[in-house]
Amino acid sequence: LLGVQHVVVYNTSCGPDLERLLQSYTQEGFVEVVPWRIDQHMNPSHGWQPSEHGGDIHYYGQLTTLNDCVYRHMYQSRYVLLNDIDEIITPYQHQTLPQMMDVLQRQHPKAEVFLIENHIFPKSQFEPSGRFKRPRWRNVPGINIMEHIYREEPDYHIYHPSKMIVRPRAVEQTSVHSVLRNFGQTVKVPPNVCHIIHVRVPLRGGLTKEELHEDKRVWDYERQLVPNVDKALEQAGLLI
Repeated sequence: LLGVQHVVVYNTSCGPDLERLLQSYTQEGFVEVVPWRIDQHMNPSHGWQPSEHGGDIHYYGQLTTLNDCVYRHMYQSRYVLLNDIDEIITPYQHQTLPQMMDVLQRQHPKAEVFLIENHIFPKSQFEPSGRFKRPRWRNVPGINIMEHIYREEPDYHIYHPSKMIVRPRAVEQTSVHSVLRNFGQTVKVPPNVCHIIHVRVPLRGGLTKEELHEDKRVWDYERQLVPNVDKALEQAGLLI
């Protein structure tokens, strides 16, 4: 729905429900699953701080995964999005990401790296009408993103992380929130043009619903998204 043509999932491990879902998407050709059993070769750290969590490689080998993805698709993709599976890089002034990137590239012809702000939608806050509490989804594990429309205002007085859209042939080495070595310019995309919808535990846990911003952007895709989810869950045998 956002114009992404190919999704790559690095699979360290998963349960049988997710395995069936990934197989279904893979058979359609939309998803590529890369087996990433790095734990069979070394002891990956399970946390951010090396002094606390130890391990042979940092945080499940995340940096290796990101750099592998850039190089693996360097001559296949015009753009590569580097984001976590629970983060949706979402355009707010365009219907699709390719439409947005065409505009940004014309505005910044020398840009090769585009930083996208992460905006948190607390999973503890639900929209009040319950319109997306669909009985068929009741036993499906995970988070129903349609129910979470309240967004935290980032605290710009502290470090605020971004994820990235990159032109892979211009990237030599990447980190999680920034590129370490690249050609061309880096552009910070304004959040009113594009930001990440990230449903998770709140970062600023003391905020009330009245102190959050109502953001229903994901509802703009309801007409296609809801039946697509039903279809995917049916094919994977996850609906009651």
